[in-house]
Amino acid sequence: MIVSKNLVISLLMCFSLTLVNSQTIPFYEAYDWLQNPTKEFDVTSHSDKDLVAFQEKTVNEFVLTEGGGFVEYSLIHNIYWLNSNDKIEEYNKVYLPTSSTKILVKNKARVITKNGEIIELDDSKILEAKNEETQINYKFYAFEGVEKGSFIEYYYVIKRYPAYTGASIYLQDNYYKQNVSFDLYAPKNLLFSAKSYNGLPEIEKDTLVTDKNKWTVKLKEVEALEIESQAPYDTALKKVIYKLDKNTSNPTKEYVSYGEVTQNIYKSLYPELDKKTIKGIAKFLESISKINEEISIDDIRLIETHIKSNIFVTKAKQQGLDDIQKILETKIAGETGMMRLYAAIFKKLGVKHEVVLTCPRSDVKFDKDFEAYNFLEDYLFYFPKFKLYMEPLNALSRLGFPNGNLTDTYGLFIKPVTIGEFTSGIGKVKFIDPINYDQTRYDLIMNVTFDEDDLTTTNLNMDRKMSGYYALNVQPYLYLAKEEAKADAIDGIIKSINENLEIKEKQVFNDGQYDFGKKPLHIKAKMTSDAFVEKAGRKYLFKLGDLIGLQQEMYQEKARKLPVENSFERSYNRKLIIDIPDGYQFQKLETINIDESYKENDVELFMFKSSYEIKENQLIVSVLEYYNQNVIPVAIYEQYRTIINSAANFNKVTLVLDKEE
Repeated sequence: MIVSKNLVISLLMCFSLTLVNSQTIPFYEAYDWLQNPTKEFDVTSHSDKDLVAFQEKTVNEFVLTEGGGFVEYSLIHNIYWLNSNDKIEEYNKVYLPTSSTKILVKNKARVITKNGEIIELDDSKILEAKNEETQINYKFYAFEGVEKGSFIEYYYVIKRYPAYTGASIYLQDNYYKQNVSFDLYAPKNLLFSAKSYNGLPEIEKDTLVTDKNKWTVKLKEVEALEIESQAPYDTALKKVIYKLDKNTSNPTKEYVSYGEVTQNIYKSLYPELDKKTIKGIAKFLESISKINEEISIDDIRLIETHIKSNIFVTKAKQQGLDDIQKILETKIAGETGMMRLYAAIFKKLGVKHEVVLTCPRSDVKFDKDFEAYNFLEDYLFYFPKFKLYMEPLNALSRLGFPNGNLTDTYGLFIKPVTIGEFTSGIGKVKFIDPINYDQTRYDLIMNVTFDEDDLTTTNLNMDRKMSGYYALNVQPYLYLAKEEAKADAIDGIIKSINENLEIKEKQVFNDGQYDFGKKPLHIKAKMTSDAFVEKAGRKYLFKLGDLIGLQQEMYQEKARKLPVENSFERSYNRKLIIDIPDGYQFQKLETINIDESYKENDVELFMFKSSYEIKENQLIVSVLEYYNQNVIPVAIYEQYRTIINSAANFNKVTLVLDKEE
């Protein structure tokens, strides 16, 4: 993150001045495992489990080195009982998190068989391999002699750059655990604060340790948390987040403060620009299609699309990537440089905007009451006049439709404010509203006729419109594709209803890179298929429900424990128009009618409604569906599931087509 580097420098300078006489021996130097820890473990009561963690211990310590540097040592010490071949296969390798910034300083590993034999692994059992995709080398222990009922035990200590501005420790997983603990050590004058989540007890200060500060949280056992469909699993796990709060040797200094973040972000993103850079920005703006003097939503879309189409963002670290003038010349930018370019353009055009820092709610919930920098992962721009968000560093996003997981959560809003000749930033944590369901639409009109010579063959005319998140992954980029690739993409959308469709004709509208957000992606197609009708004696079975495509089902035997979270709100409006063959009639029409909804405070949150009418020898079916809330608490899960399954039930509607009596 942009701000943390500045904070680190000031913090290190402070430590080097105030902690030089506060050195103690790091905990890991005297740490070792027990001679045989498993003799007291009772495995008989867990014979129904494939895996039990009999110990998971994490210890992090912040230490001042003799040279005045500041480092963190992290110890992981785990003991697992493996009671199935699948788990033996899964755990026969333990990866060591080494890299250019993480140094392995101590490690041990061993196998304890079910008969009590101890097999220690020496360093020759540490193997090295390369990830073919990332080309990164990694090290791992290869355990030998593991059989069903064996224990594997290992511990290692990593020396790394200190992470004190906000770090998460997870103490729960999808398997049962005993003896789970986290210890945090720091020099006497460094005070950390922490917050526990999802029922984990609060971390406590250990007053028996006097030569340094120690905080600890321990659990005798932790029940497994099973993964459930559409659940934000990581956010539901028991965990603790901690940060450096104070240095008693410098009590006025704030080390983790959104106020300081705000000032650092503002200074970084809004630097004073020289005349050459200002001229370069003006020239860059001239290369964009005409921008109105009174900036509109369309103008901002033009700017965003032009930047994302012409400038490549890289995470590489090299000179010039954060310099606006060089970015305009090379068309390559670092993340900071890209943010500076956007900010400079908006400032020049007088577009009122705010910088927003947040994190994906699918990974971690932004806690508005606990300031920590691990909540500040991703950037947005907010335009208060239009009430729209932009995700500037995501090439696959467009104005009004950032990553859905960056909405419906909190964020730090940084607003430029000018008082006289002085301009600065003001930060405030506020809620990021989700994009309303009526902005993400799937509209379908399907006309169906039966082949006169063979009623098992249907002719289909499809008129499909997609907008919002449903169009985002396709519409802005179709212009880049070659004709064959573009045709394949359109065919894929058409055949998402059913693979067994023969496409006779197709037309695509609003497929330009500037159409997204203004017009829906519009596809018309003529098709034939034998997938929707089956002959049953003198009758025909017409799979009406299949015309809307395969629908999600949510069935589970166990009671739901976790909430459901969707990336975005959404809506569907489908009309199915079926020409009834001469001399025939449909039976079982009543199965079409489904009407399910759920309201809170007179607001309809979820709804599925299908109905029909017979008009001029046509069966006209209307299917409406929408979801006006992303986060579904367990308390209303059954109501939500009813709506989801209503769509799946419609999907199964089959009508009998029989001759008129």
